[in-house]
Amino acid sequence: MKIKKWEIALAAVFVLMLAGSMRVSAQQRALSDKLIRLHVVANSDTQEDQTLKLQTRDAVLEVLSGLLSGASDRDEARQLIEENLQLIETAACGAVQAAGYDYPVAARLVFEDSPTKEYDTFSLPAGGYLSLRVVIGSGEGHNWWCVLYPPLCTASALDSDSAAVLTDDEISLITGGGGEYVLRFRCMELLAKVKGLFKS
Repeated sequence: MKIKKWEIALAAVFVLMLAGSMRVSAQQRALSDKLIRLHVVANSDTQEDQTLKLQTRDAVLEVLSGLLSGASDRDEARQLIEENLQLIETAACGAVQAAGYDYPVAARLVFEDSPTKEYDTFSLPAGGYLSLRVVIGSGEGHNWWCVLYPPLCTASALDSDSAAVLTDDEISLITGGGGEYVLRFRCMELLAKVKGLFKS
C-alpha cells in the first residue's frame, strides 16, 4: 500500500506535537511541585452568584495574604493553609453572609486537574495541581482560578520577590512566547484526549 505525502506529513506533525507535549508535561510536573492554586467555585452562573464568588475570593485572599507572607516554600504554605482551613471558611462565610446570602461554604486542600489557564501576563499548562478549593453553596457555577503560592493572584509581575521560588526556565515557560506557549499547552491537552480515545 502506497503511503500518501499528507499521511507522512500528518505523522510527522503528530510526532513533533507528542515530543513537545512530553517536554511541557515534564515542565508542568516541576511547576506543580512548587505551586498551590486557589479555586473558587460559585453557587451558580447567575450574575448575583458570580459577583458573590468574587467577593468571597477577595475575603479569602485577604486572610491568606497575611498567613502566607512568611512562607519559605510550598510545604510551609501548605501546612499554614491546612492549619487555618477553619479560619478561611469563616472568612468566606462572612463574605457570603455580608452579601445577604446563607449559602454554606466548604474549603479544603485537594489535588485536582486544571485546564490551561491564561492570566494577564502569563499562562499555566494544564495538569494536576495542589489547590485550595473553596465551594460556595451547590458549587454549580463557573469557577475562578489563580496561583496562591507563590502569591500571583494579585501580583501580575513575575519579576517580583513573590516569584522567587520559580526558576528562570519555569518563568520562561509560563510567560515566554505569548500565544505560542498557550498553543503548546492546548496541544498537550488535545494529545491527552486523543491518547484517551485509543485507550477506551
